[in-house]
Amino acid sequence: MGDLQIEMLHGKDQGSQLLHHPDRVTVEGLIHQSLEAREFSYCPYSNFRVGAALLAHDNRVFTGCNVENACNNLGVCAERNAIAKAVSEGCRSFKAIAIASDLHDQFISPCGGCRQFMREFGASWDVYLTKPDGSYREMKVSELLPVSFGPEDMSMKKVVKIPNEY
Repeated sequence: MGDLQIEMLHGKDQGSQLLHHPDRVTVEGLIHQSLEAREFSYCPYSNFRVGAALLAHDNRVFTGCNVENACNNLGVCAERNAIAKAVSEGCRSFKAIAIASDLHDQFISPCGGCRQFMREFGASWDVYLTKPDGSYREMKVSELLPVSFGPEDMSMKKVVKIPNEY
């Protein structure tokens, strides 16, 4: 975690606030922002609220929530929403993402589509799977999507097929 400049803080005075130091954000602060983003979820069909807070390498935090649609496949997950927001503002390098939901007994985990979407921007950044009480499990994108396909695979050597001549 130290190489990502995310620090865990302990003690009742520091709680789950996002520190405003220019070079560090707390894990607890990132989780707190994901819990706040969850409040904006639009999920009238599933009633399954999800929020995400994405920490960029320049220490900006981008939040997102799930947005459902009557046509199920047009909905957008919180993680993809936060990443798309960051990319639309010129940011493509990330340190971590915290994901929050209302699941009480288990940590929220990103869907397969979100795992691949995160992988597009690297395999070694942190993912914090949380519970509403602020507890979390830390994983790397590479652990969530092992043996993955990413942008670097697009430049690997390919078999060249010679077109059939008629």
